[in-house]
Amino acid sequence: MKLQVVIHEAEEGGYWAEVPAIAGCATQGENIEELLQNLYEAVEGCLAVPLKKIKKSKTDRILEIAV
Repeated sequence: MKLQVVIHEAEEGGYWAEVPAIAGCATQGENIEELLQNLYEAVEGCLAVPLKKIKKSKTDRILEIAV
């Protein structure tokens, strides 16, 4: 999966970024390297869905895919 990210310079120093394709997904970092690391974590967290909240029957299956 490829996502476009908008990187902004923070007024107080460092950077912050947002992922327009994922509502509410944003993070910050003191430098670009830290920002990129935080972006991966933010995207993963925004896309994660707790399976406990999903109703499934005994015949349903859970499959994890990479896109």
